[in-house]
Amino acid sequence: MSSLPNDADNTPTANDADTPTAAAAAPVIHLPTAEDAADIAPGLVTLRRALHENVEVGLDLPVTQKLVLDAIEGLDVEVSTGVNLSSITVVLRGGARREDSTGVVPAVLLRGDMDGLPVTEATGFDFASTSGRMHACGHDLHTAGLVGALKLLHRDRDSLPGDVVFMFQPGEEGYDGAGKMIDEGVLDAAGPRVKAAFGIHVSADADLGVASSRPGPYMAAFSKMTITVHGKGTHASRPATGKDPIQVGAMLVGQLQDYVTRRFDIFDPLVVTVGQFNGGTAPNVIPDYAQLVVSVRTFSEAVTSRAEVELPNLVRDLVAAHGLTAEVDYEQILPPTINNDAEAEFFLATFTDLFGEERTVRKANPLPGSEDFSRVLDAVPGAYGHFGVALPNLPVDEREANHSPRARHSDDGLADQALFLAHLAGRRLAQLAED
Repeated sequence: MSSLPNDADNTPTANDADTPTAAAAAPVIHLPTAEDAADIAPGLVTLRRALHENVEVGLDLPVTQKLVLDAIEGLDVEVSTGVNLSSITVVLRGGARREDSTGVVPAVLLRGDMDGLPVTEATGFDFASTSGRMHACGHDLHTAGLVGALKLLHRDRDSLPGDVVFMFQPGEEGYDGAGKMIDEGVLDAAGPRVKAAFGIHVSADADLGVASSRPGPYMAAFSKMTITVHGKGTHASRPATGKDPIQVGAMLVGQLQDYVTRRFDIFDPLVVTVGQFNGGTAPNVIPDYAQLVVSVRTFSEAVTSRAEVELPNLVRDLVAAHGLTAEVDYEQILPPTINNDAEAEFFLATFTDLFGEERTVRKANPLPGSEDFSRVLDAVPGAYGHFGVALPNLPVDEREANHSPRARHSDDGLADQALFLAHLAGRRLAQLAED
C-alpha cells in the first residue's frame, strides 16, 4: 500500500508523544496502488456496461440508481437518496478522523454524473443501448469510476483523517442536477461543508489515459436566448403585402455573428450559435412568426452580463428596422466552471505523480462547453478536468466526440480513473489534516 506522508521523522515516538510537535504530526495515510485498482477493474467494466445498456435520461434514473446501490451494497458507508431526483449521496467516514485548523473534521467531495442523452446509439458495441437513449457523453464511465474510487478508499478507510462525500448525480444534461443536489444538502452531507470538491469528465476523442485541466476559467457559462420574430403572414407570391419573419430571422443569424466579432474581445470570448430556427407551415405561405433559439457561451462575469443586455437589444433593433417586432427571452442557465487555482494545481500534480508528465496536459485556454459542476465550484473550492478514453486502436480521424451517436468510450481507463479520484480525495484530506 502507498502511504502519504511517509517520512519517519513525522512519526511520534513514545518519548515525544505528548509534546506539541507530536500532537501536530501529520497523519500517516494509506492510499490504494495501481495493483489495487487493477484488482477491482473487472467489476467496474461489468458495471459500466450494465449502465451503458440501461441508460436513462434526466433526473429520474431508477434503474441506474439501483445498479449503483447494488454495486456498493455491504460497504461500511452512509447512503442517502434524493427526494426530488434519483441521486445517491454516500459518506465514507475516515477511521483516523481529526479536526483541522478550523476545528472541524475535514471532508472532500468527489462527483460522478449518471444520466444519458436522447440519442440513438450507433457504436456497434455488443452492449449498446437499443432504447433510443445513449451514454453518448460517457457518464456511465463517470459513475463506474466513482464507484471504483469508493471501493478503493473503503479498503483504506481506517487511515483516512477525514470524510469523503461521493456525489452520484442525475440530470447533468440540461436539468441542473448539481444545483438540485446542492439544494438537498450534498455539500453538507458529512456534517461540516466539504472543504474541496473534484470531478473529471471523459472524452471519447482524446488519447486514452491522458488528463487535462487548468487553473481559473475552465468551461463556459451557458445562456439561452429565445427569439420570436412577429411579422404578418401572406401569400408567398406576394411578399410585399406581408412582413416576412423568416427572412428577418435569417438576417439575424448572420448579424449576431458580425456583432460578436466586432464588439467582443477575442481573448474574453463570446460564442453564439443559432441551434434552432423554426417557422412556416408550407412553401407557399409567409407565416406570422418565426422562432430562433440561440446558445450563448461566455467565460467571464463581465461578458456574461454584457451579452444579456446587448444581444436582446441588438435583436429588437434589427427586427424593428425591418418593420417587424421581436419578443426575446434571455435565460442564464449555468455559470462558468471556474477552477480554484490551488486546487487545479493539486489536481494536475496528483495526476502527474501517479501517471507521469507525458500523460498530463495543462490546457492553455478554457473549453466552450458547459457543465453543471460549476454549481459546486461556485460554492466550494475545487477543480474539474478531462480524461481521455478513446478506443486504444482507433485511428484519430475515426474518433468521434462526446454526444455523437458513434462516440465510443473505452473502459480500459476505468482503473486509472478510479485510482486518480481516490488519490485526489485521500491526498487532499491528508493536506487538510496537516493544516
